This record gives sequence, C-alpha cells and structure tokens, in this order.
Amino acid sequence: MIDYSLRELESFLAVARELSFTRAAGRLRLAQPALSRHVRTLEGRLGVRLFDRTNRSVVMTVAGRQFYADIQGPLLRLQEASAAAKRAARGETARLELGFISSLLGPELAEVFRRFRTAHQRVQVRLQDLIPTEQLRAVGEGRLDGGFVGLAARPHPPGISFVPWRKERLSLFVPSDHRWSRLARIALRSIADEPMVAVAVEAAPAYASKLQALCQSAGFRPRIIQEAARAQAVLAMVAAGSGVAILPASMQRLTSDAVRGIALATREAVVTYVFAHRSGPASPELGHFLAALGSFEP
Repeated sequence: MIDYSLRELESFLAVARELSFTRAAGRLRLAQPALSRHVRTLEGRLGVRLFDRTNRSVVMTVAGRQFYADIQGPLLRLQEASAAAKRAARGETARLELGFISSLLGPELAEVFRRFRTAHQRVQVRLQDLIPTEQLRAVGEGRLDGGFVGLAARPHPPGISFVPWRKERLSLFVPSDHRWSRLARIALRSIADEPMVAVAVEAAPAYASKLQALCQSAGFRPRIIQEAARAQAVLAMVAAGSGVAILPASMQRLTSDAVRGIALATREAVVTYVFAHRSGPASPELGHFLAALGSFEP
C-alpha cells in the first residue's frame, strides 16, 4: 500500500489544475519550493513522473492524467471529512462555500445572507468574490457549493442548475459632463454611434450576450472600444471619459459625481440574476439556502 499525505495530494491537484507551480503555490498559500518538494515526494512514492516540466510550461504525463482522474473523488471526500471534523470542534455543523460578483453585493444580497444566518446560525457561510466564469468553473469542480453569477450562462453548462432570484433594470452610464447627463430617460437607439466600454466577454459572457442582443433589438451593434473584467472598472472608465456603458441601475450607488446613470426607455433593458449550483441532490445546507433564496422578495 502506498502511503501519501493529504498535502502531497493537494499539491499535485493544484499543479494539475493550474499547470503552473507558481499559480498552484499561490492557490495553496505555500512557498513554491515547498510545493515542488511535495510533488517530487509524491512522484517518488508512486515511482512515476507526474509532470513534464520546462522553463516555460508544465504538462501532465500520461501517468499524471490517470492519477488525476482517479484521485479527485477520494481526495474530495477526505478533505470534506477533515473540514467537517474541524467545524464540529468549533461547534459548527456545516459550511457553505459561495461565490459572488462584487457588483451584486448590495442591500438585496446582504438581506439574503442575513435571513439565512438568522435561521441557520450553525452553518458558516464563506464568500469568494469571483467573476462569473471563475465561479462556474469552481461550482462544476466542487470547490464552491454555489454562486451568484449574475445572468444564466448560454449555452447551459452541463451539470449546473440556475435559480432565478432577482430582476433589475439596466441604465446607461455617462460622464457627468456628457451632453446627455441631464436626461432622465434615453432611447436605446440614440447611443448607436456612441463609443462604449463594457464588461469583458471572457469574464461575463452571459452579460455580454445580453448587451449585444439588447443593442441589436434597437437596430445597431455596440461600438465597444474598451473592456474590463469587472463592472466597477467599467464605471471608472466611464468617469475617465473613455465611453458610455450599459450596466445594472443599482451600480449608481457605487459612482461618484463623475458618473451619471440614465434610465433606458425600453422594456427589454432588464436582467434576471441567478444563483448557480451543481445539478442533482443538494446537501441539507445548500437545500436550506436555496429555500431561503426562493422565498426572497426584494
């Protein structure tokens, strides 16, 4: 029987997922030499090379890919058992690992967490601020129990379910000295020739698709000249005069006097926010959270 440590297995999985010893060390909060030592020790115990390393790349060997496929399930169960024991020692019965995008962290989301915490005080909720694509990857891999990803992804990712929980209108955000800054409402077709800044497709593909469809319904394609991974950065670009942006109306609370939000005069300028989780039977804790989310009426 081969005897290997949990840290060695965690180190192997981190490198296998990141294909980078540097990123894997950061993910585990380990010094890179220690991470490399754990992987070398594991390779010595197994008697095989798990990675081909060069100065520029890290690639799993055939043996590494097979070991990766075989070890994920048992290791996940071992990690869960270890975490459960530690939580029990602290008087906690369970924990939920949830993701969110910071642009959604307003009174509505805070109220969801407050209600759940009041009803389930022994469940610890840990939050991670991640862009939608990272959340969906983490949910699919089992590193998150669920996440507030914004809009539902299309096409529908296999093994992921989406629960609608809130609707919100979109607004046009312009610099405070823009010629439209004093308008209360604006027709969508009015911005056809206006340079725009937007959330990057790679970060939030569902929102990018919504923006494209919204503009196409008004008869034009948006002139996007600059993108950013987060909506807050897009607002900063608007303030700097880089362009105008279509974003959730609630983001007005994050703006300074340098940016103004204007209502869009179309019924289609509405988004539905969803909570993503793995399909199939949910843990009791996640089931309680989904029930709390379903009863939420902002």
